[in-house]
Amino acid sequence: MKTLQEIEQIRAKTLKEIDVRSGKQGVRIVVGMATCGIAAGAKPVLAAFEEEIGKRSLSNVTVTQTGCIGVCRLEPMVEITAPGKDKVTYVNMKPDMVKKIVAEHVVNGNLVKEYTIGYFENNN
Repeated sequence: MKTLQEIEQIRAKTLKEIDVRSGKQGVRIVVGMATCGIAAGAKPVLAAFEEEIGKRSLSNVTVTQTGCIGVCRLEPMVEITAPGKDKVTYVNMKPDMVKKIVAEHVVNGNLVKEYTIGYFENNN
């Protein structure tokens, strides 16, 4: 049996973790890791984001994964959310695209338009 104080500590820790996962404290990068994403190459994309964020020591960035984002034909897909900005979805991701997205979008706040879902849908 836990004491009330122990339960409160668990609650506080859990709320802090939820806050980090929700991206409220910074930029949140979410890689689609459903079967379709994995089959299309999402694992190396996820690893590339983790590596690049680590190399740059970006403490305000959370890299996480989710299930199906919903447009399997455009996998691997990555969603980036920053506080106060609209969510951006990048499609057909390859590990070699990650460095540019981190440098331009995550660090400098500029979209890499040619990798976005809107650009792809309008030009293909």
